[in-house]
Amino acid sequence: MNKRIQLCPKILYCYSILPQLILTVCVFVGSAVAQPADIIFLGEHIITMDDSLVTAVAVTGETITATGDAEDILRLRGGDTRVIELGERALLPGFIDAHGHFSSVARYTTLLDLSSPPVGGVNNIEDIIRLLRLRIETQQIAEGELVYGYGYDDSLLAELRHPNRDDLDRASTDHPIIVRHVSGHLLAANSLALANANVTASTENPERGIIRRRPASDEPDGVMEETAMGAFPGSSAGISAAKQLELVRSAIDLYASYGITTIQDSNISLQYVEALRQAARAEPYAVDIVAYVMANPLSDEILESVAHDPDYVDGFRVGGVKFTLDGSPQGRTAWMSQPYDQGPPGQDSNYVAYPSYDPAAYKSRMLGLLKRGIPVLAHANGDAAIELMIDGVEAALKQEGASAAGAPSDHRSVIIHAQLIRPDQLDRVKTLGIIPSYYAVHPYFWGDWHRLSFGENRANFISPVRATIERGIPYTVHNDSPIVPPDMMRLVGITVNRQTRSGFILGPDQRATAMEALYAITLGAAYQYFEEDNKGSISVGKQADFVILEANPLLVDPSELQDIPIVETFSHGRSVFRQ
Repeated sequence: MNKRIQLCPKILYCYSILPQLILTVCVFVGSAVAQPADIIFLGEHIITMDDSLVTAVAVTGETITATGDAEDILRLRGGDTRVIELGERALLPGFIDAHGHFSSVARYTTLLDLSSPPVGGVNNIEDIIRLLRLRIETQQIAEGELVYGYGYDDSLLAELRHPNRDDLDRASTDHPIIVRHVSGHLLAANSLALANANVTASTENPERGIIRRRPASDEPDGVMEETAMGAFPGSSAGISAAKQLELVRSAIDLYASYGITTIQDSNISLQYVEALRQAARAEPYAVDIVAYVMANPLSDEILESVAHDPDYVDGFRVGGVKFTLDGSPQGRTAWMSQPYDQGPPGQDSNYVAYPSYDPAAYKSRMLGLLKRGIPVLAHANGDAAIELMIDGVEAALKQEGASAAGAPSDHRSVIIHAQLIRPDQLDRVKTLGIIPSYYAVHPYFWGDWHRLSFGENRANFISPVRATIERGIPYTVHNDSPIVPPDMMRLVGITVNRQTRSGFILGPDQRATAMEALYAITLGAAYQYFEEDNKGSISVGKQADFVILEANPLLVDPSELQDIPIVETFSHGRSVFRQ
């Protein structure tokens, strides 16, 4: 039987050699002979994600130029070719970050980490106070200077509550202190930070936000929800622009260590987009970064000027815009259609949270964006927010004259998180061509908390990957870093196992297979980005992005998936991380 290797499509002619062996060689414009490969991978555990079964892959420059049998591909070896024998290790397409906040990951490396296990070591409010005091002492922070922490999680603290102003005053009354909740949707401030922000008993709640109060009083207790956080300095306070861009380079290395070759930087300003673009021009990024502009605060005029880039330049492009429609389920600010089983302190039994953006404004803006072909991400966790997201897309697509005016049928609008989506909403999602990107680490990190917040039925349907697959809906999964680290194999493991911290299996009927979870961070994520022709699978002609894993994720016990080490990461045909 004849053997054939997969070809690079950019050929002028092909020739065959050897009886009973057809070896197709790529010959590029201006070349008389095939160009030797720069890298050849050999092994029995190459997971292409395109259904092909191969034992070898050749890379020339930034492109996958051939796949097939080892004997055939080795004919493309030259004197300088790096030949990588995989052995029991697995080769996969580079992992694609379907959603996250890359620049926040970069900034957070300079802040005080107040995360609970397994990310950090905080178990109670006393730990928070101790670490704040230690930070002030060891860094010799001058009186009056801001102390900023992040990552505390009231659902994991022994006290099962947020730290309040009185707690933080115990760390210091001479320094303004702000600590950001793990969700990013709440913060706690001490008395000096409240005074600096001029937040007092007479300060009214801002639109779509809440200033939490002391019991039976209007006096702020220090905890701010959603838009109420806007009165306080952000996580970039005190970090110079030059330092921020230096941190970006270090954060790229961190992402590459998790096998990521395409990074999302979501909800950033137009000014910061330009800073990232200029930095890329000065020195191209080692991996690809796709940015999404924060749409909520933009005027209609400015929003109409936002464009997206179809191609990367020096490793950077603008992918579109992002709306934030509600809060977070772990912070109990996800906007629901039915009341929480257990809501925040002081809320009554009818509490459903609230939208964090004007629903009418969102709907009115969707038509213009889809007409112009601007990809849209919309953060929506609760089912009421998800309904709003879907309604906005549906109204835009149904608007009279929309198609004639240029609204694309293949819009691929994305519901970011989609945690509490309902089955009936999934049916609409399929009809409208919307992509759910699930925050699929939730079952482990907050599954037990969600059972309290939403009851068993709703909690068990969080991140319903299986129901999505059964409907034939494209999907992705993500970490939403820096909320949790960009650990892609842990994300795969949780998507497959759905085991909570207590060992409970949350929605066992919604578990994915390992291959289905891998699809979501490779070919599925490439599709979400309109990049499936260039990324997401080990296919000839695609960009040479790869990750080598210590073991084949399709063969290990599901409980071991999250522990598979990353051995090496390649972006554009170059090694960008090596263990």
